[in-house]
Amino acid sequence: MDRARNFIPAPNQELLDAKPLRSLAPMFPAPMGVNINQSSTPPLVVVTPVGQFPTGFGAGSLPAFGSFATFSATVNAFSPAGTSASVPIDVTPVSAYKTRSSGVTPRNDDGEPYSVSQTSASERQAKRSAGLAAEGSNGVKVKRPKPIYRNHVSGKLLAFLPTSDSTPREAVEAVHMTFEALRRRHLQMDETLDASRRADLKAGAIMMASDIRANVGKRVGTVPGVEIGDIFYFRMELCIIGLHAPSMSGIDYMSANFGNGEDSVAICIVAAGGYENDDDDTDTLVYSGSGGNSRNTEERHDQKLERGNLALERSLHRKNEIRVVRGFKDPATITGKIYIYDGLYKIQESWKERTKFGINCFKYRLQREPGQRDGAVVWKRTQRWIQNASTRGKVIQHDLSSGAETFPVCVVNEEDHEKGPGHFTYTTEVKYPRPLSSMRALQGCGCQSVCLPGDANCACGQHNGGDLPYSSAGVLVCRKPVIYECGEACHCSLNCRNRVCQKGIRYHFEVFRTTNRGWGLRCWGPIRAGAFICEYAGEVIDELQVNLDDSEDDYIFQTVCPGEKTLKWNSGPELIGEESTYVSPDEFQPLPIKISAKQIGNVSRFINHSCSPNVFWQPVQYDHGDDKHPHIMFFALNHIPPMTELTYDYGVVRAGTSRGKTCLCGSLTCRGLF
Repeated sequence: MDRARNFIPAPNQELLDAKPLRSLAPMFPAPMGVNINQSSTPPLVVVTPVGQFPTGFGAGSLPAFGSFATFSATVNAFSPAGTSASVPIDVTPVSAYKTRSSGVTPRNDDGEPYSVSQTSASERQAKRSAGLAAEGSNGVKVKRPKPIYRNHVSGKLLAFLPTSDSTPREAVEAVHMTFEALRRRHLQMDETLDASRRADLKAGAIMMASDIRANVGKRVGTVPGVEIGDIFYFRMELCIIGLHAPSMSGIDYMSANFGNGEDSVAICIVAAGGYENDDDDTDTLVYSGSGGNSRNTEERHDQKLERGNLALERSLHRKNEIRVVRGFKDPATITGKIYIYDGLYKIQESWKERTKFGINCFKYRLQREPGQRDGAVVWKRTQRWIQNASTRGKVIQHDLSSGAETFPVCVVNEEDHEKGPGHFTYTTEVKYPRPLSSMRALQGCGCQSVCLPGDANCACGQHNGGDLPYSSAGVLVCRKPVIYECGEACHCSLNCRNRVCQKGIRYHFEVFRTTNRGWGLRCWGPIRAGAFICEYAGEVIDELQVNLDDSEDDYIFQTVCPGEKTLKWNSGPELIGEESTYVSPDEFQPLPIKISAKQIGNVSRFINHSCSPNVFWQPVQYDHGDDKHPHIMFFALNHIPPMTELTYDYGVVRAGTSRGKTCLCGSLTCRGLF
């Protein structure tokens, strides 16, 4: 049934027929040289924040009009534009990070703190000069400036920032990787200081102050470098990549000139479940307006047709596309929620209805635009599989591990008539050429019960540079030459947070038939950046016995130098006053260990190569002390959505060598060989 044509409002619902209320539309000066009231020129969406700012607050890409003062921000210095940068900014490794303020907290029209970049006048002029006019919905011209990234801190190059020739996807990934690295590091430091402020807010504040963001400026429609199905765990992640500006409010909107009048239109909404939103239909979303929903009964009131609600109503009439981010419950995370970008929607109708709390609430029905790749529907589908594995179709083998793993590893073929992978013996361990008892022992800790962050007496903490390598959720904080977990020689219990990889796989994996690369590996659930995935299990081969030119064994793992994306995973320690941990390809030192998974192995043998991977390998020790032959563990390089193929970088082919295989990864940064 066509729900759009057969919708009948309930008796307690009232159809809205709101007219443009220009008295409610905040007026802002136009950018220099642009006349927003001149009808003879093509219609232009002026990308300006909607809302008032206090005196002295940096207005991002806005020109310096009236009360707007421009700022120049660097990581170690903060100063008004045109003056010397000699005052230190609070981005040092202290848990109680505080942003500088003029005494008044800038807020958006939904009453939440507004995030704007602090850029110099010259940078803003460069962005305006480099702007591109792109065709938006309904023929509206949207001014989309090319992003400009600050590539220096106190004159030093930052290896982790995007370069001028980075693709939009690379830019978004680099910015997001930096945010995640800062968040994990602050979380690690705060555990020793019992800080109250959330690590994600600290990381976001540092990046805003340092002007490290992607897609600065609001826009209608898609955001370059952000793909449908991308997952997030914090609202701040949406802010720093330019997907959704407000860090708390669910409605993002902007002032736009459509040629026949100026409106505040909605450009993105986050359906996080705070207002009885109906999300059972993956292509239809019934979204509740903002305001009036307070935990305090006395503060509840009818919603008003203003700000974000008014912008949604105007978008109904303007028929502009709106980005939708859906929130779902995820018990596996500390926050208990995951956000999935679900693509572009359009509002079909709106009405008012009374909620169970007795207030009048605005409702908006949005329909997903056709022809887009799957987003939230993948999440819903895989959640059903996790609850009942028998609902997964196209399965040709129900458990490749034959019970060796905690969760069955099914084999799926939706491409051809291949009956399954070639024969091998499944194992969850690494087989060394000599017994572990003959190898150098690893010194253990004397901690009682569990190892604690900041304990100077913990030997395992000292082995790892003074900090435990994992967060309380088991997420790796940063990549190191070797990670030392607690082992049999330690006094702590099996519940110690420093025992992660040795506990084995904790995900529902499936081996699937790829289009052109044989068998691959993917996961039913989401995997967050830094999470342990699996170990490369197999036989450790004596270096003198392996023939590197032997093309018959496609399952040999070697610690060859990976590409830049993997090397840059430890992003941004310079931003909090710490030394850079970046290792360049010239500085990379391979290990002599080589592991073959041809005869025996686990799911890791099905992880294919990619020049733009989402997984990286990390040496880990826990049962012996021979650092030249550690365990090779795989971790998530970035957030990995469900049903995304897992890939890692097999290594860069060195110049002057004849070895190398043709790469079929298909990424925009493909090197051609690996």
